[in-house]
Amino acid sequence: MTKIRDNSFLKRFGENLRRLRESKGLSQEELYFRANLSKNQVGNIERGEVNTTISTAYALAQALEIKVSELFLFE
Repeated sequence: MTKIRDNSFLKRFGENLRRLRESKGLSQEELYFRANLSKNQVGNIERGEVNTTISTAYALAQALEIKVSELFLFE
């Protein structure tokens, strides 16, 4: 069976989210409030602990005022 979840990808996605959030001068609290997410969700995503959904990625992008594709622009 093929491994579907790549934990290193989740970690890099989270690191990129943190970088984008900090570049906008937002705290995790401000971001989860703007994106209408649960309190711990942003931290869990930034640490690469959860595999987020497309709708959550969209909400994060809207809250950061960026295109969804920017969340995936990392090496």
